[in-house]
This record gives sequence, C-alpha cells and structure tokens, in this order.
Amino acid sequence: MTIRSTSYAARPVSPCVQICQIEPSTSICEGCGRTLDEIACWGSMTEAEKAPVWERLESEGYVCNGQDSTD
Repeated sequence: MTIRSTSYAARPVSPCVQICQIEPSTSICEGCGRTLDEIACWGSMTEAEKAPVWERLESEGYVCNGQDSTD
C-alpha cells in the first residue's frame, strides 16, 4: 500500500469516501478511517482541529479520493 501525503490546500472538505461502515470493535469507519466522534464533529471542527486527524488518516493509509463531501 502506498501512503501519499496530501497538502493542506489539496485536501477535500471531508475525508469521507461514502463507504460508511463502522467497525464495531474499534468504532472506526472502514471507508474514511475516522472515529464516530470525528465524523459527528467534522463540520464544526476548525482546520487546526482537523489537521491531526488528516495526518493520522494519511499515516494509516487512508487516502482521500478527491470527492468534495460535506459531512
């Protein structure tokens, strides 16, 4: 698996890839890699609050597909 760093300017509004399946044992979405809390709060989070989430998603191999979701 190739991990690709996405520059801040190139990031979409949301890491959502519209494959919304929560893994019961971890409470993490199998599509985007976010926790339920991150998904629920995403729209009200500041860019500074989102930055560490983006970094974790990128380091774990979740690569955004360029969709401009707004969840």
